[in-house]
Amino acid sequence: MTNVHKLKQEICEIGRRIYDKGFAAANDGNITVRVSENEVLCTPTMHSKGFLKPDDISMIDMQGTQIAGRKKRSSEALLHLEIYRQRDDIKSVVHCHPPHATAFAVAREPIPQCVLPEVEIFLGDVPITRYETPGNQGLADSILPFVHKSNVVILANHGTVSYGDSVERAYWWTEILDAYCRILMLAKSLGNVNHFTENEERELLHLKTKWGFSDPRNTEEYENCDICANDIFRESWSEAGIQRRAFDAPPPMTRLAAATGNNDSSRSTSSPNREALIQTITDRVVQEISQLNGKS
Repeated sequence: MTNVHKLKQEICEIGRRIYDKGFAAANDGNITVRVSENEVLCTPTMHSKGFLKPDDISMIDMQGTQIAGRKKRSSEALLHLEIYRQRDDIKSVVHCHPPHATAFAVAREPIPQCVLPEVEIFLGDVPITRYETPGNQGLADSILPFVHKSNVVILANHGTVSYGDSVERAYWWTEILDAYCRILMLAKSLGNVNHFTENEERELLHLKTKWGFSDPRNTEEYENCDICANDIFRESWSEAGIQRRAFDAPPPMTRLAAATGNNDSSRSTSSPNREALIQTITDRVVQEISQLNGKS
């Protein structure tokens, strides 16, 4: 039997963590937990998530109608309900505004891959949605292209939404993402971000499968793709205004192995690769000389 009071206490605890981490200023953020096929616990609107009490938590149905609770449910419940409709395995959804991840949402800068092992194992590629006004069905619909391929999504110019089989697990993904975005910014300030080689990344993906985590890059669809350059969600970038500005894609030398079928990271800068680069440079020099001769 579901212990609803205990689940309300867990929501309040995660609310305190969100507030203490600076992920939700003032009354920002919302948390839900699905307790049955048609019942969802939901945090109230216009309340700080750092000071919630179990009695503050309302109950809504899967259409968003409040069916219990003395305080009005969150205005962004539709986003949560859409995730539950799409994913039967999801029991909790957490939405908040972690500052470092939200900076990527505002800049619309894609999250680099192949940098940190924990991120590759627990998160994988993290998408950014198109912008939609908070609180309406459009925001809920914006996650549809990504909800089956990721457990955390960045909402353009807004924040993040993450989901899992418990409220704590749903929160974890947001905390990992924001810590990663902060690390990226710090590394960038030092002047360099190093990426894994293709072989190193595939070792992590193998470990991810072994530990029971799914990843689209482990499917046949992406078997030979450029796994370190956000290929999974790249088709959505144009509509959402996503563009690399602050963080470059992994160097071509790192990624060439995927195109050639070479999975040996120790050979990623081998002679054939160097020859291809030299040929490209040579062709460019010859082209420039020909243009100069034509002008003389």
